Amino acid sequence: MATKTNQGATVCVSFCPHVAGWPFLMWATFVFMVASRWAAKGRRMFDLLIKGGTLPNGQVADIGIQGAHIAEIGKIEAGAKRVIMALGDLISPPFVDPHFHMDAVLSYGLPRINASGTLIEGIALWGELRDLATVEDMIGRAVTYCDWAASMGLLAIRTHVDTTPDHLRGVEAMLEVKRIVAPYIDLQLVAFPQDGLYRVANGRANVIRALDKGVDVVGGIPHFERTMEDGAESLRDLARLAADRGLMWDVHCDETDDPLSRHVETMAREVTRHGLGQRAAGSHLTSMHSMDNYYVSKLIPLIAESGMTAIPNPLINITLQGRHDSYPKRRGLTRVKELQAAGVTVGWGQDCVMDPWYSLGTADMLDVAFMGLHVAQMTHPEEMARCFRMVTEDNAKIMGLQDFGLRKGGLASLVILDAATPTEAIRLRPDRLAVVSRGRVISEKARNDARLSLPGRPAQVRRRHS
Repeated sequence: MATKTNQGATVCVSFCPHVAGWPFLMWATFVFMVASRWAAKGRRMFDLLIKGGTLPNGQVADIGIQGAHIAEIGKIEAGAKRVIMALGDLISPPFVDPHFHMDAVLSYGLPRINASGTLIEGIALWGELRDLATVEDMIGRAVTYCDWAASMGLLAIRTHVDTTPDHLRGVEAMLEVKRIVAPYIDLQLVAFPQDGLYRVANGRANVIRALDKGVDVVGGIPHFERTMEDGAESLRDLARLAADRGLMWDVHCDETDDPLSRHVETMAREVTRHGLGQRAAGSHLTSMHSMDNYYVSKLIPLIAESGMTAIPNPLINITLQGRHDSYPKRRGLTRVKELQAAGVTVGWGQDCVMDPWYSLGTADMLDVAFMGLHVAQMTHPEEMARCFRMVTEDNAKIMGLQDFGLRKGGLASLVILDAATPTEAIRLRPDRLAVVSRGRVISEKARNDARLSLPGRPAQVRRRHS
């Protein structure tokens, strides 16, 4: 006799008329179970299945997740332990922030507000706060911010950690934060000599101490040294340090309106000398907006030749730069489109959230992209789409993230947004309907359409309009 399982497999069972009763029922049940398991081998069961979402390239696809990785992308008919319907919604790689200051986050008003709104007053206030804040204070504020980040789909952050004070409490705190959030956020730490590598007595020694404790990236701030020559020498020193240790190098470089602050030229030379390439990033580079075009025509090819990357921080650059100008007032953003045209990888950074330098912020990298789009005048459709990549894929390249992106075999970290396209996501800065980190749903939010009470108009309003 032929027995057909519910999976469609056919198993032949030899039936003997004299076999009957309980023993036969047990035998038949056993055969059916074996047949069912055999048939199920050909049918995949995912841990998580996301149905019908739209990828950033416009492709409509299902995403099957097994464990911590993406197992399949396309039209998927298999089952799953959990299914999320994302019909018409954008599925994006996680957001990435390559430039932040987590030791100072959520400290706005401590020890007092930045009345002038300048970079210099912010540094002075932080100089007081870093000696008042305890390790526990910094951990508490940073982990709270990481909660915000997780809810917004921001799953990779590079934070600079001040190594100026000998106590290195900020380093101790951020190393603990990195341990706490490791299951769901990639956190890179930069040994950052806020007051200069040479300007303070133990500046260089403390950078090395921080690296020895496990900090990931070499920092720097050449324009804050006492002289231009000290700044240039600090870059030569730090480049050797990064090269010798096989580490990445991320420098606060030329964060000033002074067109004669040209340390990025020296940085590019050292990146080329040591073959650091994309392991090196120049953050801010704001003096480039004040440089004359002839000099920049020489400078940008040197940057491109080195292979280094660039990280402007539009929310903070537009706020802090130009403070000494009356009118015309400089925008304070580096030459983003010109760098990209030369082949330089450029990514948007958040920099600050509610700290001595910046009173606002929500851990939303789409806020950053929105501001960057406006200040850099990136309004062509391709440029607007590029702004979205500048807070996802391009920033992942800058941070050297492995297994990043929506591809088979990639890490199963992604965001489902209440938007149809990357450009619409920047326009709306929409709700994150679900955030998945390494195969696990870590945040969800119900769709929240506005409800209208207007005669003759729809009962609900959505601002999506692709």
